[in-house]
Amino acid sequence: MTDRRSLLRGALGAGIAGAAGIGAGAGLTAALTGGTPAAAAVDPAGLAVPFHGPHQAGITTPGQQHATVLSCDVLAADRATLTDLMRALTARARFLTGGGTPPDPGISGPPTDSGILGPVVPADQLTVTVGVGASLFDRRYGLAARKPAGLKPMATFPDDHLDPATCHGDLSIQVCAESRDTVVHAVRELTRATRGALAVRWRVDGFRSPPRPAGTPRNLMGFRDGTSNLEVTDAALMGRMVWLPAGADQPWTSGGSYQVVRVIRMLVEFWDRIGITEQENLIGRRRDSGAPMDGNVETDKPNFAADPVGEATPLTSHIRRANPRAADTEASRILRRPYNYDRGMDTVGNLDMGLLFVCYQADIAKQFETVQHRLAGEPLVDYIQPTGGGYFFALPGVVDMTDYFGRSLLA
Repeated sequence: MTDRRSLLRGALGAGIAGAAGIGAGAGLTAALTGGTPAAAAVDPAGLAVPFHGPHQAGITTPGQQHATVLSCDVLAADRATLTDLMRALTARARFLTGGGTPPDPGISGPPTDSGILGPVVPADQLTVTVGVGASLFDRRYGLAARKPAGLKPMATFPDDHLDPATCHGDLSIQVCAESRDTVVHAVRELTRATRGALAVRWRVDGFRSPPRPAGTPRNLMGFRDGTSNLEVTDAALMGRMVWLPAGADQPWTSGGSYQVVRVIRMLVEFWDRIGITEQENLIGRRRDSGAPMDGNVETDKPNFAADPVGEATPLTSHIRRANPRAADTEASRILRRPYNYDRGMDTVGNLDMGLLFVCYQADIAKQFETVQHRLAGEPLVDYIQPTGGGYFFALPGVVDMTDYFGRSLLA
């Protein structure tokens, strides 16, 4: 990571120097966002997801059709410049998620918006969710003592095939919306607003399939993905499983959540050559309906207690290993927010597609990692390869117009 940061600093040195010269406070924010904030948000179709609140949007928000996850290296010279970076990121995200008309740059100024969505930016259910990685808490910004207790570099599990170039990062930015061009526009505007202080380390674009014919969207193996997810409308459940309460970690982390991103390649050429019965036994559900092996419809709950030797649902099936539905495994459930991805072909001509797995939880070790240890060595690993990702802490929400991402951390 040190070599990469050195390279990026060299490439963007002029930009960083210029940003640092502006100084702390509103100076860098104005420079990075193009000056005066955009006009008041306009949302005639009612498609804006509220930006302000105790929690960030994009976590319990129902999954939009399109997503991009960016992992970034922070290049800010000091803590004051890092604070300005977060202010700039907040200001741009606040406008984009609300929609509206970008400010007039004047006769000689460059446009304040790329214009790819037209003269008025639609809200389009856009959400921008920002997380911090363990590496942000090194010596650069004096934040080591404020690192969330459960935040660390992503672990490597026995069946992983991780590429170091697509792992970890100082900052994660999850951008989701109903239209692909809305996501592309937001990514372009957010990176423009932070140029010189933030550099993209790796990126994955994702999409959700529409329900076919109904129910939970399908992944690229043909199976419904996320059937037994946590119920986001259950505030008490979210308080136990997803959000960090006051006093549970660092003083500033209340309202945040631990985010796990995993890029899981599916070896679809091999998957497509095995029989449907074997596929269903590997997953533990019927491919057509999504029903458990001992059920009739997708919403039926598998009764593993009545099937102790795995006659209906194999003991090695994915759903049985991931969630045994026992009293002592209930605490390891996670909130899944997955997307499919398709990156074309690899260097030898195989399809590069799979799952952009994103989940949120109050404790990575007790939840996500516990599930991963149960999945170690499952037969499904012959057909999937985790290749990248990272652990991040999704910051508490931005509560009002005076607030910004990470204020409670940086103050």
